[in-house]
Amino acid sequence: MRKIYVLDTNVLIHDPESIFKFEDNHVVIPFVVITELDRLKRGHGEIAYSARHALKIIDQMRERGNLAEGISLDSGGTFCVECSASAAETTNDNRILYTAVTIHNRSGLRDSEDRSAACLFSWNAEADETPVILISKDTAVRIKAVALGLQAEDYTHDKTTIFQRYGHVLQGEDHTNGIHSTRYYKTGDDVYRLQGEVRQVKIKSGKSLEGIAPRNLEQECSIDALISPDIEVVVLTGNAGTGKTLFALAAGLHQTTKRSPLYEQVLVARPIIPMGKDLGYLPGSIQEKLQPWMQPIFDNLEVIMGTPKNIDKDGQSGRYPSFQYLIDTGIVQIEPLTYIRGRSLPKRYFIIDEAQNLRPLDVKTIITRCGEGTKIVFTGDLQQIDTPYLDSMSNGLSYLISRFINEENFCYLNLKSSVRSRLAEQGARLL
Repeated sequence: MRKIYVLDTNVLIHDPESIFKFEDNHVVIPFVVITELDRLKRGHGEIAYSARHALKIIDQMRERGNLAEGISLDSGGTFCVECSASAAETTNDNRILYTAVTIHNRSGLRDSEDRSAACLFSWNAEADETPVILISKDTAVRIKAVALGLQAEDYTHDKTTIFQRYGHVLQGEDHTNGIHSTRYYKTGDDVYRLQGEVRQVKIKSGKSLEGIAPRNLEQECSIDALISPDIEVVVLTGNAGTGKTLFALAAGLHQTTKRSPLYEQVLVARPIIPMGKDLGYLPGSIQEKLQPWMQPIFDNLEVIMGTPKNIDKDGQSGRYPSFQYLIDTGIVQIEPLTYIRGRSLPKRYFIIDEAQNLRPLDVKTIITRCGEGTKIVFTGDLQQIDTPYLDSMSNGLSYLISRFINEENFCYLNLKSSVRSRLAEQGARLL
């Protein structure tokens, strides 16, 4: 039996092409969703881009037929815009719910004089009652829908749990783990880097970067992955204090400042929550606007570089922040993700911190900006999602792992031990 899926606005923002992801079922967009997309389409950033992309797709569907009566999809399903609404509902969420309830209440009809429901009539010849399911990434909307007697589901097309099976250092007989991406294997006192089916390289133990030495096996393997030129995409996950960002920055600086540098610049970016917020809402220059969001990066750079002394014009000893020195000399560039679309970034050591707060579409946008000779490192904690409508299984970092897990130029490591301090480790364990 085919189903009727009613899509919330946040589904189209998450994936503008979600209309085509429901196989041979019927997809309905409430009229108010078009209104919300129209409001969100203005400005910069990924949210505005997604809104414009979704509207463009719907407009292309309009050219193929009557949106009110339903348009056939290549998958065998049907798409329409449902115009039923209630003036009594004061919020857009409630208007979407009203539309879904209206469709549910008449989904058993084979014919009617109510022409506003025309797009449903051709669907109901196959059964007396077609299931109506509201698809929303908003937990509250799904709860309301169930309370109203509807079926409700999250958008699951890009959800994955594959990250739960990988990312650890292999030992014993499990030396392949069934994947082709780069992984690490420990036997006795030796640690090997494995790529593909047969490539095996013994790694040097005890290697430090810019004075930062590894404190456990996972960090030792992370250093090797971060400085290996043939590993072009690295993902480091783990709880706070495991050294993800610190080692990524140290590796970037090490390979950018040495005598024969592999990269021209260390490029660092973090999502500004909410993703797509225009930096113009904050006062000051771009660097001043980014300062609150980038302070964790600056803290890590201070640990790596220390704070060099300088003498001011009056002969007094002053302090020159190391992160500012690195920025002023062009060694490190802080980049707002809001404006990264359209850029090409060759020969960069590109670090995306807090990447668990990105959507799959955001990750695709970022990784397709990488030019020749660029290495990209994603760091994040998959259990600490701050972006609305994302969780550990639907965020861009999990999606990236699931899509790249069999690529030889990719490495995923999950760091488990906190090394920030004894107190931080105690807090993570007890609280």
